[in-house]
Amino acid sequence: MMSLPFYQKLHQHYDRSYRNKDLRTTMSQYQQEKRSSAIYTHGSTAYSARSSAAHRQESEAFSQASTTSYQQQASRASELALSSSVSQKAASAYNYGYSRGRTDSSLMLEDYSSKLSPQIKRARKGLLSGEEKENLPSDYMVPIFSGRQVHVSGITDTEEERIKEAAAYIAKRKLLASEEGITAAKQSTVSKQSTSTLHQEEAFEKKSRKVAIREKAEHLELRKTLEETEAYHRKLNEDNLLHAPEFVIKPRSHTVWEKENVKLHCSVAGWPEPRVTWYKNQVPINVHANPGKYIIESRYGMHTLEINACDFEDTAQYRASAMNVKGELSAYASVVVKRYKGEFDETRFHAGVSTLPLSFAVTPYGYASKFEIHFDDKFDVSFGREGETMSLGCRVVITPDIKHFQPEVQWYRNGAPVSPSKWVQTHWSGDRATLTFSHLNKEDEGLYTIRVRMGDYYEQYSAYVFVRDADAEIEGAPASPLDVVCLDANKDYIIISWKQPAVDGGSPILGYFIDKCEVGTNNWSQCNDTPVKFARFPVTGLIEGRSYIFRVRAVNKNGIGLPSRVSEPVAALDPAEKARLRSRPSAPWTGQIIVTEEEPTEGIVPGPPTDLSVIEATQSYVVLSWKPPKQRGHEGILYFIEKCDAGAENWQRVNTELPVKSPRFALFDLAEGKSYQFRVRCSNSAGVGEPSEATEVTVVGDKLDIPKAPSNIIPSRNTDTSVVVTWEESKDAKELVGYYIESSVVGSGKWEPCNNNPVKGTRFTCHGLTTGQSYIFRVRAVNAAGLSEYSQDSEAIEVKAAIAAPSPPCDITCLESFRDSMVLGWKQPDKTGGAEITGYYVNYREVIDGVPGRWREANIKAISDEAYKISNLKENMVYQFQVAAMNIAGLGEPSAVSASFKCEEWTIAVPGPPHSLKYSEVRNTSLVLQWKPPIHSGRTPVTGYFVDMKEANAKEDHWRGLNEAALKNTYLKVQGLKEGVSYVFRVRAINQAGVGKPSDLAGPVVAETRPGTKEVVVSVDDDGIISLNFECDQMAPNSEFTWSKDYVPTEDSPRLEVESKGNKTKMTFKDLGVEDLGIYSCDVTETDGIAASYLIDEEELKRLLALSQEHKFPTVPIKSELAVEILEKGQVRFWMQAEKLSGNAKVNFIFNDKEIFEGPKYKMHIDRNTGMIEMFMEKLQDEDEGTYTFQVQDGRATGHSTLVLIGDVYKKLQKEAEFQRQEWIRKQGPHFAEYLSWEVTGECNVLLKCKVANIKKETHIVWYKDEREISVDEKHDFKDGICTLLITEFSKKDAGIYEVILKDDRGKDKSRLKLVDEAFKELMTEVCKTIALSATDLKIQSTAEGIRLYSFVTYYVDDLKVNWSHNGAAIKYTDRVKSGVTGEQIWLQINEPTPNDKGKYVMELFDGKTGHQKMVDLSGQAYEEAFAEFQRLKSCSGGGRSPRRGHHPGGQGK
Repeated sequence: MMSLPFYQKLHQHYDRSYRNKDLRTTMSQYQQEKRSSAIYTHGSTAYSARSSAAHRQESEAFSQASTTSYQQQASRASELALSSSVSQKAASAYNYGYSRGRTDSSLMLEDYSSKLSPQIKRARKGLLSGEEKENLPSDYMVPIFSGRQVHVSGITDTEEERIKEAAAYIAKRKLLASEEGITAAKQSTVSKQSTSTLHQEEAFEKKSRKVAIREKAEHLELRKTLEETEAYHRKLNEDNLLHAPEFVIKPRSHTVWEKENVKLHCSVAGWPEPRVTWYKNQVPINVHANPGKYIIESRYGMHTLEINACDFEDTAQYRASAMNVKGELSAYASVVVKRYKGEFDETRFHAGVSTLPLSFAVTPYGYASKFEIHFDDKFDVSFGREGETMSLGCRVVITPDIKHFQPEVQWYRNGAPVSPSKWVQTHWSGDRATLTFSHLNKEDEGLYTIRVRMGDYYEQYSAYVFVRDADAEIEGAPASPLDVVCLDANKDYIIISWKQPAVDGGSPILGYFIDKCEVGTNNWSQCNDTPVKFARFPVTGLIEGRSYIFRVRAVNKNGIGLPSRVSEPVAALDPAEKARLRSRPSAPWTGQIIVTEEEPTEGIVPGPPTDLSVIEATQSYVVLSWKPPKQRGHEGILYFIEKCDAGAENWQRVNTELPVKSPRFALFDLAEGKSYQFRVRCSNSAGVGEPSEATEVTVVGDKLDIPKAPSNIIPSRNTDTSVVVTWEESKDAKELVGYYIESSVVGSGKWEPCNNNPVKGTRFTCHGLTTGQSYIFRVRAVNAAGLSEYSQDSEAIEVKAAIAAPSPPCDITCLESFRDSMVLGWKQPDKTGGAEITGYYVNYREVIDGVPGRWREANIKAISDEAYKISNLKENMVYQFQVAAMNIAGLGEPSAVSASFKCEEWTIAVPGPPHSLKYSEVRNTSLVLQWKPPIHSGRTPVTGYFVDMKEANAKEDHWRGLNEAALKNTYLKVQGLKEGVSYVFRVRAINQAGVGKPSDLAGPVVAETRPGTKEVVVSVDDDGIISLNFECDQMAPNSEFTWSKDYVPTEDSPRLEVESKGNKTKMTFKDLGVEDLGIYSCDVTETDGIAASYLIDEEELKRLLALSQEHKFPTVPIKSELAVEILEKGQVRFWMQAEKLSGNAKVNFIFNDKEIFEGPKYKMHIDRNTGMIEMFMEKLQDEDEGTYTFQVQDGRATGHSTLVLIGDVYKKLQKEAEFQRQEWIRKQGPHFAEYLSWEVTGECNVLLKCKVANIKKETHIVWYKDEREISVDEKHDFKDGICTLLITEFSKKDAGIYEVILKDDRGKDKSRLKLVDEAFKELMTEVCKTIALSATDLKIQSTAEGIRLYSFVTYYVDDLKVNWSHNGAAIKYTDRVKSGVTGEQIWLQINEPTPNDKGKYVMELFDGKTGHQKMVDLSGQAYEEAFAEFQRLKSCSGGGRSPRRGHHPGGQGK
């Protein structure tokens, strides 16, 4: 039994069901085609008869053998042999028909035996149905003849079968390639021979000797074809046609709305045909688990995944994985499903808040599985500016890692979930979560939290994002407002609110302008003429039912600031109308209007409104609200608002022109500080009702007071770049929006905002401060009425990290054990508390029968190392230990209790584990690992170290060594890491006895360059002194720089000098030499491993010494060497350019070793800003040939450049200069800007033209041909600068030399054009081409003599050759058939036409290079009508010539 490929063993459904379905489809199509197809064989007398019964028998045998060979394993061998035999014969038939040149385009596969059917049959051209053809992609060749895959499942058993299959494959491929090349002539030949073949069928019913000989010859021919095909197959496919998968068309990402369908397409090539599997978020898609949801199709290499009725859960990354025996390849595409605003999935809430996402319904570990979630590469406090882009992200590590289940990732801003919008997008890549702002706004400022949930467990991380104001377009203008929202909306107005900005531009804000824009347009209009101070405003003048967006701009005395971010769209509708529309989805327009009529009722005058009140009052407007009357009738009502001064009874109607439709209204144009009363009347068609009760007396002014200033501002230390500020809230503050905090460096007098989005609460962390600087702070409150006064300034505070006790040490282990003592080791705390750790304290206790005793102190004096030897212990006693770290803030918490260790003599010969592993210089692909030697070296000294590494999440059997030979050093630079991958490391020591136990793990550490990472930079000063420089922007207050050579401190090195100041340090080499080769590194203490290094090897040493020499003896850098160019008047310019020149730079000009100076002959110029050095000469003379040199001196630096102008180089330059001078002189008078040229017009005339310049009224132009003046009828007009001479009906007589002369009192210029010989031929060819293109379509005209075919041209010349052809053959002219030209008419006269004159006539006009054809069809109805007209005219010719009538194909000509 034949073995299967590995991917078919793993996926039996593909090996059996998928393959057999394809096979059955192909076989069924093949059998259908077979019934209507036959092989057209070569020859007409060598065919033998074959009965239809034999044909059917062999066809059934083929079908049965091919199908059973895949479904019945027991009889596979015998049936496969039968199938192979039939396949061989079928292939031979194909090759036979093709090799004989008789393969018709409709030739299909047919059984081939000792008897061939002589009957000719026609078959369809393919095995595809119409539907399948429509589904095929464009430009894709369908692999119909895939014999190796279809007939023997992609793998052959024997070499013989492979040869047979190859023959069938090549034959079919030849058939497919030749299908389009079969012409109609072959079809005609087949039809002619079919008659003779039918007669032969009866004559050769009995097999004769001649037939036997023919069959034997055919078998020999087929065998030869098989051998040739096998040789071709071996040569063409040396790798047996096995190719790895390759995506011809990759799937494309889509963005769709909910409930829509989406299709992902991909096309895959490879052999054997790759199997494609679709994944969603790395989970294979199971179409049976979600019936109707997914449809996966694969057809002829085109694979499709269709997702029906997309919902929000379908937003994911989809992967198409193609695999065969040669490998696997994947392609990715994303699908984003958008949800209409306001819609939600109720099914997600039916189970209450405890309902989990579907991805957590079941896990391999059950519901109670414990997941550990932590964040790597976390985003830090971020600062941006309005209009910029920003991305927050972190890497999420989840243990255990379950590939099929993804976590739920949610982002929050100030505790509120962040939803994707046009401003912000979220992304989850499988291990990294990202939040991207495409356009930052101040509304985006806040505390951002990422929460990752897996099952019942979740972790979260938070950091603040600050958004600074964009630069103002007008200096001193205020910043933009923020948070523009709609508070209330109805038919008549929309109330807009916003938050005031923190920055006023240096002068108080006078008010705000509100702009509106109808949704769907870009037309912004200002809503208020005068600025409003209150941060709420009712916008009127809206069109009912339309949606609007709004923005707000602040204004002060300096100007108007930038606009705010636009609000969300809001419709001018009553809330009840909105609810009605939301509850009743609109139906599509049907084209019908249904009118209903109600019984007329007697009109009822509406009653008075009720509950009238003033709901808002500011100095700019007053808002009234009321309830509709109970007595109102069936029709709608309108409202009229009336006002009067307090204490008076003279009521005035406010809205006389625009009745109010809503039970709320905003009144403007009221006098500030004045008292009013208001009332409302209702009206309908029956009349105006009684007024409502009047409101209480209302004073126009802000009801909402500006809040009072906060108090008791207290700053406290937080980190080295932040300070926590607390305060007491404003007293009696109403509708408080939040607080703005400002900071100022002590003594600067300049205040900067700490936040641009008001914060609620009385505590805020101000980030982005400078370490070591002293700051003061102030706070003010804000509500809709405005901003409060500033609070009193806080006390000054220096920005530095708060000091705390360190966290506990970890990973206590026993490094060495003796009879009465033990050596412990541990790792330093994760958090040092902001200060250097000064020591450790160790405690121990005895453990007897598992019961621990009391703790005892092991040391009284603090230990500086992370290892300690505890003496005076009891032999064979079990002990436990704990360690506590200390800094200047005090003693930290003790570590967790260690494991139990037994005090006994270790007799092992190998060394103990190294300790104190640490990593530094972490980059994307590398890091440096350091360690300390083991305390227990074993019986012999340690001779080296081995370093092992694995990925943090990998299993224990994935450790791999990084070095084959033992390392002598206690450090290693690890290269070749994968960016973003987390690693752990361990080290083992070796001596003569062997390799010891591994150390504790170092890590995990992510291979990634941290933002802001800087490297060591080498520099050479002007004196040639070489130094290494390093800068760190993330230093702690107590951080220090530590320089090392080969990771050994260089504190006492006499060859080096170190200088550090602030956040910069420099190490200078006193005399750099070979003994200074090595790795120089700089570590920053009290940081999270910030370090960098620089390697000085022999090559770098040579470079630095050369650079030092260059700096000691500098040269002027030359940007461009000395060059020469010719100017417009023939002047000569010598020039060179230096990179830069100082004001003291000097230049010496040397010619043939002699210095030259400025004078009548030489002009010099030096531009020290650009470094350009120039020298000008009016004219080059013979004595100026030689060598030119510019010598430059700039301080200590020197430089020069030389140009040699001798021999042919100088003569060419001199000649060019003289030519340019003559050209300049010529152009002082009238001259030709473009010389004389020709063109052929559309009327087939020749136009000679030239372009002139610098002319005036007195300028004359004269044309000549062959030195004879040509008289021109019209006077030339030089307005457009173009002069022309038109030659009509150009012919040989017009050949000659044309000349045009310009002249006036300033001089003259001339231009010549030769139109003789080859130039004339070229022009005539173009003329003939234009004439040929002007020819009209051929027309048919009947005359008394016969039929005339004719065409008109613009005019005719003898150079235009006319050729006529009839049905593709040239016409032989006789007395009956004549051709000629009459004027502009080119004609063909056919006298006394006969039926033989029918057919297609072509008139070819040859211009000398190309033939131009006109064709007319004189056959069918066109011929009959023309012939009838000819006979009529002929019959009438005896009584006088009748007028001739033109004839068009299919109708009468004109």
